[in-house]
Amino acid sequence: MAADIAHHAVNLLPFKIALIGALGIGAQWLAWKLQRPAIVLMAIAGLIFGPLIGYFISLGAPEPIQGLLERLRLDPVNDFQELYRPMIGIAVAIILFEGGLNLKLKDLGDARHAVARMVFFAAPIAWVLGTAAAHYIVGISWDIAIMVGGLFVVTGPTVIMPLLRQAHLKSRPANVLKWEGIVNDPLGALFAVGGYEFIRFSQTEASMIFIFGKLAFAAIFGTLIGIVSAFGLAWAFRRGHIPEYLKAPIVLAWVLVIYVLANTMADETGLLAVTALGMTMANTKFASMVEMRRFKENIAIILVSGIFVVLTATLTPEVLRAFLGEWRVLAFVLIMMLVVRPVAVMISTLWSGLSWRESLLISLIAPRGIVAVAVAGLFAAELTALGREQGALFVPLAFALVFATVLFAGFFIGPLARALKLDAGDGDGVMIVGANPWSLGLAKALKDMGIKVTVADTNWRRLRGARLEGHATFYGEVLSENADYSLDHSAFNHLIAATPNDAYNALVCVEFAPELGRHRVFQVGARDGDQDDSESIAFTSRGRTFTSRGRSFDALTRDWWGGWRFRSTNLSESYTLEDLYKDRGDDMDLLLARKPDGTMEFIQPGQESRAAGATILSFCPAKDRDVSRGSGAKRDDGEGLAGPANPLPS
Repeated sequence: MAADIAHHAVNLLPFKIALIGALGIGAQWLAWKLQRPAIVLMAIAGLIFGPLIGYFISLGAPEPIQGLLERLRLDPVNDFQELYRPMIGIAVAIILFEGGLNLKLKDLGDARHAVARMVFFAAPIAWVLGTAAAHYIVGISWDIAIMVGGLFVVTGPTVIMPLLRQAHLKSRPANVLKWEGIVNDPLGALFAVGGYEFIRFSQTEASMIFIFGKLAFAAIFGTLIGIVSAFGLAWAFRRGHIPEYLKAPIVLAWVLVIYVLANTMADETGLLAVTALGMTMANTKFASMVEMRRFKENIAIILVSGIFVVLTATLTPEVLRAFLGEWRVLAFVLIMMLVVRPVAVMISTLWSGLSWRESLLISLIAPRGIVAVAVAGLFAAELTALGREQGALFVPLAFALVFATVLFAGFFIGPLARALKLDAGDGDGVMIVGANPWSLGLAKALKDMGIKVTVADTNWRRLRGARLEGHATFYGEVLSENADYSLDHSAFNHLIAATPNDAYNALVCVEFAPELGRHRVFQVGARDGDQDDSESIAFTSRGRTFTSRGRSFDALTRDWWGGWRFRSTNLSESYTLEDLYKDRGDDMDLLLARKPDGTMEFIQPGQESRAAGATILSFCPAKDRDVSRGSGAKRDDGEGLAGPANPLPS
């Protein structure tokens, strides 16, 4: 009988793996579609296919339905058996490597000092206070409480990034929250590793000197092996010893090798080693970092999705019932959110340069993410294997804190930022994707109208003109996950995709439409007209048409080199749109209208009437008298001419 059950479980294993992948990635897609935190939807999926189906099975049902439920139910501990613990460990190692790979120190900017305070002061204070809360409120023994308090100092960057885009915070508090999450993700895991090592060594009845000496050795050894191996990989990449197509696979294999090697030399130092490996590679100059980013984006997303579903599914109906009815869990979560975090942040940010408003906002916004749950799942299994039954509380405690902090931050970050006057507002920021002579002329014209502009391009040299004009720039791929961390999403609420590639323009607009709103993403088309014909990209799969005449990229570029320029004109009762057409010609293109209240509205084909009574930005032929005056010449009718200081794509 036991052999039959085992054989049946093995036959079901491929189906269960496929189901986990479908649930995880499906939850990620649904979160993108609904613009909701993916972590919540992944947890719901795991709860439905784990404890909820298990509960229905326990109620009894007709045999066909019972068989279907048994097949659909996820019971990871029994499904994977002896593979469960190493599987979680390897996944957490790759996730922590991904976190370390995001930490590029030069990108900290003006938040460097405050982030250092958050790491070196706030995190230890939160560790101590969180440990006390876990012990006195939940009733966990001191040694396991040390692990709980250490792990829960993390704030998940994968959760914070969408929140920052939603709230449009000012740059300094946004940078502090972003980089604190990136740094504290591996740091909290390392605190938990230290606590676990203390428990493991203390069970050998060794002296305290031996225990702490072992911990120090493990920490130093893990860090050194990660750093040395990172420099070795970077050296091999720079010298050409590894071909391009093997770089990403070798990095993945190397992370696994370092994790296993470090654990073999000193148990559980693998997590520290791979974190140090990622951090060192992020700050080492070599040309293959793009491949590392691609590795991170693809592999880490799959692992995060799957592991989150797996860990949620390990919760049993009995644990959920006992936990949901336990007042101490609610008290612990509230204390962590409203006492531990604010006290730690307020103390650590004294004399840091942050205002009290910024400190208060940062103290209340601390959503926990995937690392908290993944590491909790790992150590819950490890502690249970050591005979510490209280370790089973790790996962439900982590889920309770994750759900509460994510929901609180999601609902209150916007109102809180506005109440504290820390929101950047829904101003008139525009991001232009694609640096070329025409788009740089547009950027200068927008800047002359007092509109903030960010110019993005994957070519550093093409961004030279934007840098010379003083525009904010983003060098990199705006569609990459790296843009979530490096691109200041609060700086713009409109987007213009202006590259020669119509399909790429459409893809950029589709990507940013859920964040900005479809009415705020525009693209330059491939052909003249309104781009709404059978041969164009479908209307639902592209941005809105830019310019009132819908000129193509080639036509706009040709007109630019033919002497056309951007002009802003104040329309009034004495100088109307009809007067402007008479002055500039019927082939003039209207781009946007700046209303008297400061808001702006892009003008599409057939919407010219919206220009009345506003300041109009147009693209039209230059007159001899304007050209002779040069860039920036002003006309008596309130019109100004704009072109880039360096129009050539140098």
